[in-house]
Amino acid sequence: MNPPRHYLQFKDFSAQEYDYLFERICRIKDRFKRYEPYRPLFDRSLVMIFEKASTRTRLSFEAGMQQLGGAAIYLNTRDSQLGRGEPVEDAAQVISRMTDIVMIRTFEQEIIERFAANSRVPVINGLTNEYHPCQILADIVTFIEHRGSIKGKTVAWIGDSNNMCNTWLQAAEVLDFNVHVSTPPGYEVEPERAGLYGTDNFEQFADPMDACRGADLVTTDVWTSMGFEAENEARMKAFADWQVDEDMMDVARSDALFMHCLPAHRGEEVSAGVIDGVHSVVWDEAENRLHAQKALLEFLLLGRVDD
Repeated sequence: MNPPRHYLQFKDFSAQEYDYLFERICRIKDRFKRYEPYRPLFDRSLVMIFEKASTRTRLSFEAGMQQLGGAAIYLNTRDSQLGRGEPVEDAAQVISRMTDIVMIRTFEQEIIERFAANSRVPVINGLTNEYHPCQILADIVTFIEHRGSIKGKTVAWIGDSNNMCNTWLQAAEVLDFNVHVSTPPGYEVEPERAGLYGTDNFEQFADPMDACRGADLVTTDVWTSMGFEAENEARMKAFADWQVDEDMMDVARSDALFMHCLPAHRGEEVSAGVIDGVHSVVWDEAENRLHAQKALLEFLLLGRVDD
């Protein structure tokens, strides 16, 4: 029995595999828009394990698996033995004998790595403190839909060097584009935590306006991610000058896009004029989680398909 293929970080796939996935995402989305049934995962089951709450992750995976003809099973760690001290390794052994694929949304990356090491089926990272590969997969597809290939382009990341930032940096290395990062002092990128091979594809800026200058895409996230609520007051003060506003978008390219993984706080990390303005593609971005993850599920369970 061959070991399963997992998707735990963005760099788990090659550029060639992403080229294939981007094409599949567009094909699957086109079928969805034309109401053409496509059920290649009939009789397959996905278990979704949530330690962190979610709207978009649960809905997109659950709806996506059902649309592909399979079944999605929701498990919350509070309502299972995982929340009562069962070792992750034991849970992986049991769960992977009863289902075909697993998605986990949790805190430390170590948890999902341990689960995957003991799983007989593919494991997908639905979000950890360190990485959010499914979101960046959807974001890049959204960019491709609106502007074509992202290769050689510049993405400006403004705000916290969190799991989203880390994953953008990995994606830049795999797909050969550039990331300009601007964070407040004390919140800079940690290359080792981000899992970077080198620094050729990113540059750090003290001034967020400089990071946005000439960018093809400007993106951000909430200032206080799940698990860091105790730091909220300090973060509100530290990030006050890192709100993505109209002035920042004005120094980006005239056709620059704005993205946010949502939920967003208008008046904090982004102004209402930007997220609700002409540059914003956040609703396309949110929808594309559904189509990106359907292609990901298909790829991990069936490999490359021709149809």
